[in-house]
Amino acid sequence: MPGTAATLLPDTSARLQASFTAGTINTLQTYQTAYVLDAQTPQPGGTAAADARLFAGAKEVTTIDAYAQQLKLNNFDKLIDWGYLYFITKPMFKLIDYFYRLVGNFGVAILIVTVLVKLLFFPLANKAYASMAKMKALQPQMQGVRERYPDDKVKQQQEMMELYKKEKINPLAGCLPIVIQIPVFFSLYKVLFITIEMRHAPFFGWIKDLSAPDPTTVFNLFGLIPWDPSHLPLLGPFLMLGAWPLVMGFTMWLQMKLNPAPPDPTQKMMMDWMPVIFTFMLASFSAGLVIYWAWNNLLSVIQQSIIMHKNGGAKIELFDNLKSLFARRKPQS
Repeated sequence: MPGTAATLLPDTSARLQASFTAGTINTLQTYQTAYVLDAQTPQPGGTAAADARLFAGAKEVTTIDAYAQQLKLNNFDKLIDWGYLYFITKPMFKLIDYFYRLVGNFGVAILIVTVLVKLLFFPLANKAYASMAKMKALQPQMQGVRERYPDDKVKQQQEMMELYKKEKINPLAGCLPIVIQIPVFFSLYKVLFITIEMRHAPFFGWIKDLSAPDPTTVFNLFGLIPWDPSHLPLLGPFLMLGAWPLVMGFTMWLQMKLNPAPPDPTQKMMMDWMPVIFTFMLASFSAGLVIYWAWNNLLSVIQQSIIMHKNGGAKIELFDNLKSLFARRKPQS
């Protein structure tokens, strides 16, 4: 069953030949490992012995690590599949588990770790948002370049690059805060997915299991209507749009509205739809992951507003963008 293992462990100094096989039984994927020790030839009247240890039980991180350290077992801690980002994923769990033991709630521990990650990457985010503030200040000059060369895209790009070089601006800096979060996001996903400590761990309110998706959905008014939309064929899984995914989508939309609208209509449409796409995409993810993403977005909104205001006094476009959504369009004459 998931979260448990039965493992035969030879002596760490033994010489052996190991093998690994994979197959299927009734469409179920199976894996098997085996080892053979060197042959022994007992003398007449003598004896031969082979020592091994058997581990059978739950794959609890503290238990696995204790056995590995006490018995000096080779890579026994990898009995838990921490993934390719082992060097990030396991420390992430250790940190969350440490705060869980302090506060008694894995969800609160995730929120605390998110703040620590923000502080860790603060220098990089500071440079990124400062560069974005400079780019905002250059919007009139950039618009002037587009107007001077409306039909020459190559010349536009050359002039833009010269402008970036002159003002010491990295045009890709805005992507940096998102890129540096990807390993953290993946490691938290692995922690929620593989560690049994996080299973059935409650947060607050309706979230009784951080490793499972948000059980509510807006399509039955969060349980007020006695109807389960997940039973609908084909569309059912896409209708499980819970409260926390909606909060995550709103915070992501709020973060997008901090910046001026892109001049290119196609790019603007993509930016407008991105929060909606992510809301539906993350609705089926673990609630703990969605809570992390929403909290991270909210912290990013606060951080970006403060940094961009201090670096060059860039205008915060949030309120102007919000007003433009509700402003009445003037009728065309």
